[in-house]
Amino acid sequence: MKAKDPLPHVAAIEEQQRNSTFDRRRRLIGAICGPICALLVWLTPISSLSPEAHRLLAIMTLVCLWWITEPVPIPVTSLVGPSLCVIFGVVKMKEAFAAFANPTIFLFMGGFIIAKAMMVNGIDKRISYGIVSMRWVGDSLRRIFFAIGLACMLCSGWISNTATAAMMFPIALGLLEAIREMMAEKGKTINLKTYKYATGLMLMTAYACSIGGVLTPIGTPPNIIMLGFLDEMSHINVGFFQWMIWGFVAMIIYFVIAYLILSKMFPADVKRIEGAHEFVERRRQALGKWTLAQKNTMVGFILAVVLWVTPGILSMVLGSSSPVLKTYNHHFPEAIAAMLGALVLFFLPGGKNEEGKSRPVISWKQAVEGIEWGTLLLFGGGLAMGGMMYSCGLSQWIGDNIVSWMGGQPSQLTLIAVFCVVSLLMSELTSHTAATNMVGPLAIGAAVAAGFSPVPVAVGVALSASLGFMLPVSTPPNAIVYASGYVPITKMIKSGVIIDFIGIAFVTIPIALYLVSLVL
Repeated sequence: MKAKDPLPHVAAIEEQQRNSTFDRRRRLIGAICGPICALLVWLTPISSLSPEAHRLLAIMTLVCLWWITEPVPIPVTSLVGPSLCVIFGVVKMKEAFAAFANPTIFLFMGGFIIAKAMMVNGIDKRISYGIVSMRWVGDSLRRIFFAIGLACMLCSGWISNTATAAMMFPIALGLLEAIREMMAEKGKTINLKTYKYATGLMLMTAYACSIGGVLTPIGTPPNIIMLGFLDEMSHINVGFFQWMIWGFVAMIIYFVIAYLILSKMFPADVKRIEGAHEFVERRRQALGKWTLAQKNTMVGFILAVVLWVTPGILSMVLGSSSPVLKTYNHHFPEAIAAMLGALVLFFLPGGKNEEGKSRPVISWKQAVEGIEWGTLLLFGGGLAMGGMMYSCGLSQWIGDNIVSWMGGQPSQLTLIAVFCVVSLLMSELTSHTAATNMVGPLAIGAAVAAGFSPVPVAVGVALSASLGFMLPVSTPPNAIVYASGYVPITKMIKSGVIIDFIGIAFVTIPIALYLVSLVL
């Protein structure tokens, strides 16, 4: 066997050392500059802000800088923000931490438990090897990359991007483990924590989930939030398939942009792994027949998927205003669907344990180990800060200043572009749901006041909010893959900035301007 070249290994060590040095400096700068910048904001007189909103602006400055620089873990920062808001009298304790009981938190929790059950019982390996062994994928790592992204995108058009990410996350992990084993068999050892392709595949999983969400009104919260604002504030109803026409175009172009950029930034060090197809097929056959635990894991998984998909089917068949759909959504919201799929796993039999006693599909100990508590705190903190910005009037102040900066009578292009960028930036700093709730009313109100149709700017805001790719707090799929440990936050920021602004410049704004011609 030919001796391995040691130089790539040395280069990898040097790159890791540089990254470690950069991370230490980044954390140190954040630890010092975060409080200083927050204090400067606090001491700067802003007469148009209420005292509570002014203090919240200072706290948000600290939180945002710490989310980016990580002087403390991101989940800790997510708790620091609401805690400071209580200490400095922005809101009361109950209001500050109410978001941590948001139903989305339980959607996360249920998805994590289902994902853990899939991993414990080997379902992720079965699905992973099944995808890799398909003929069109073959032994090309680029096609594997594409296949995962395509699956995420198509699923998230009908299921929430959070649910899709929770389902696809263990599959992506299984694929990476399969790739590591393939390379090990070829005599090459890789560390997935520092492997570029692993980072790219994780980011593709997250970004494709968010991209697919723009396809339908139910695909992601910003879509349905903006449609609700249009109906409530302007009495404009946008039909399900009418949205799909716009969403389909946006989804395809966003996906192509993300695929090209991520495959360029995080390429595999080999184009193909010769014999990979045969290797995967052998591993797939070695898994043997489906066990009782695996079958019952799929029962819980399919139950959750069916409950997630049913609203979309009912909407297509009966209409989005159907009483049946409203009744279903009242009794089976996404969080309940996730929890039912997870809870049933504790009741279904999973065979015998080592002691010969009956066991459930997943034990409580295994479930607890599968829940990413830090991710739950991260998302809860983002929701909390976004909600307080809205209730304290900080978002209104920001919106008013933007309109004033535009001269009071902006052109429609300027109006759309500004609110698209604001929606994008806000969705990076907090959850895209909170960002849409804050920016949406401002955008529609400004459009109506300027004499424009609110539809183009509303669609632009919704699409822009789905482009939150820079930070873990931006959107749940980002938080899920960040929790894997394979995605350094600096890599997420760098790739996210590029995709965000290419997407908004060449997809979001052109689609919104096209809608201008339709409503004139």
